[in-house]
Amino acid sequence: MTQPVELLRRFTRTQRWVHRSTAALMGLCIATAAMLYFGPLSVLVGRRHLVAAVHVYAGIALPVPMLAGVVSAAYRHDLGLLNRFTATDWAWLRSRERRAGRIPIGKFNPGQKLNAAFVAGSILVMLGTGLLMRYANAWPVRWRTGATFVHDWLAYAVVAVIAGHLWFASRDPVARLGMRTGLVPRYWARREHPAWEAASSSDH
Repeated sequence: MTQPVELLRRFTRTQRWVHRSTAALMGLCIATAAMLYFGPLSVLVGRRHLVAAVHVYAGIALPVPMLAGVVSAAYRHDLGLLNRFTATDWAWLRSRERRAGRIPIGKFNPGQKLNAAFVAGSILVMLGTGLLMRYANAWPVRWRTGATFVHDWLAYAVVAVIAGHLWFASRDPVARLGMRTGLVPRYWARREHPAWEAASSSDH
């Protein structure tokens, strides 16, 4: 008789909501930016003023899900984990067998930590530079020029990082399951995040 697969709670409903809301707003920002900056697409879609307004307000709203998530203790705990790089994380980055489960990685691997830091920092920079561009008459010309340069080039970097994030996610259906349902099989946790799996065992 087949034994049932033991599941671990990886993410709460609030954590999943923050991820989905941020992803939706980021996707809206990228889509509207493409409509504004690429001529053929801009002509095809039209309604430039409406698209620009959606882009601005979606950008302003980007930090809101993460700020709202702070009310959750589990979310705050995960923020602390994401914000802490350890000697084990450096060893994982240097290893060619980082997926073998022999390095005691916690709930988040170093790639996930770096991705989270980049996205959070990018949101703040994009928000600041975007507001400088939106209310251009309130600032010196050199500020507006610098803001436009940073905003545009950082946008390309954000698209590249998100594409990489989606590529890695496409290769790990269990990780996607964890973000979709909040639950992951223990065998996956033992292989991908052994220190977190061990800590989860001690909690029960």
